[in-house]
Amino acid sequence: MSSTSLPGRWRGCGSQHRRDGKNRPVAGCLRRPARWSAVVFPLLAPTIGCDVVDTAADVNLPSGPSATPVGRPGDRAIRPIAVVGPTASGKSELGLNLCERYGGEVVNVDSMQLYRGMDIGTAKLPVAQRRGIPHHQLDVWDVTEPASVARFQKEAGKDIAAIMARGAVPVLVGGSMLYIQSLIDQWRFPPTDPEVRRKYFRLLDEIGVVGLHRRLAEIDPEAAATIEDFDSRRTVRALEVIELTGQPYAASQPVIGRTAHWGTRIIGLSTRSEWLNPRIDKRTRAMFDAGLVDEVRHLVDDHGLAAGSTAGRAIGYAQVLAHFQGELTAEQMVERTITGTRRYVRRQRSWFKRDPRIRWIDATGDTLGQAVAELESHP
Repeated sequence: MSSTSLPGRWRGCGSQHRRDGKNRPVAGCLRRPARWSAVVFPLLAPTIGCDVVDTAADVNLPSGPSATPVGRPGDRAIRPIAVVGPTASGKSELGLNLCERYGGEVVNVDSMQLYRGMDIGTAKLPVAQRRGIPHHQLDVWDVTEPASVARFQKEAGKDIAAIMARGAVPVLVGGSMLYIQSLIDQWRFPPTDPEVRRKYFRLLDEIGVVGLHRRLAEIDPEAAATIEDFDSRRTVRALEVIELTGQPYAASQPVIGRTAHWGTRIIGLSTRSEWLNPRIDKRTRAMFDAGLVDEVRHLVDDHGLAAGSTAGRAIGYAQVLAHFQGELTAEQMVERTITGTRRYVRRQRSWFKRDPRIRWIDATGDTLGQAVAELESHP
């Protein structure tokens, strides 16, 4: 696939939706070539894009209907369903199946699928494979924009409230941990100060990310233990919050385990490494075969994607950009993407296993049957 076969611009459909044969609105978010989709999407895995932390002022989520049971077709009371779990575990397929069973609409909770044009490397489901089910929070940011959990929380919260208001079930699908938690736990974001942040970025330039992470470990060992050594953005953010609040970083984080907002029920896909790792390997190589390098080149040339941006740090995209700079060979580019994805999966598992509200099902089995059993036996 050549870079010239990719579209010059991705455009959303705005508020105008087409209707399918069942008179359901179809969200035609993108019009793009589907030649690569047959290679990548039989695996039906959400993303290899890394999670990102950002900040903004406090955001009040729109309130939906009360947390009353829902789950069986015909119920009037509505509660969202969240489908979570590690990358490549099959969340997209289960989300679509749940939408078909309960009359739902998908709300994307994958931070990198929010970016327009980041399609192959995030395993973004093409419109033709969405079964006529409306999808929200896809392709809403330019690749030059910084990610903002607060912005996502506000806009996705509006989508969820609107979906419930029209009598449909919001099905939240994705594996970006903070983005999910921002919704179901109504996270109020800690303060931010551009000057304080710039101070720590200057310090980052002076002592490097390892040195800055070591500084964080001296101040707040618990925060350092939850942030990877080379995650400069989250390290800077943690130091900023600690300075502004005078408290450990964890004090500003939402409490996991309380009643989920809107009464959301959370289904988690449980996986074993011996099953998941080959899927990650196969999917990653399929993405490169399908034209990921050309996609990144197009985003760089026509849309301003840069290595230092949020989008440019996504797993897969970061490795391709490093290859363009001569820092990685073609084979290293692929292998680093695979290892980066596996590392991210470990973070996802560690994060989600702390949440007692998640009802875990076996990703290798009949996921729809298991999910329905959980939802309808424990309303």
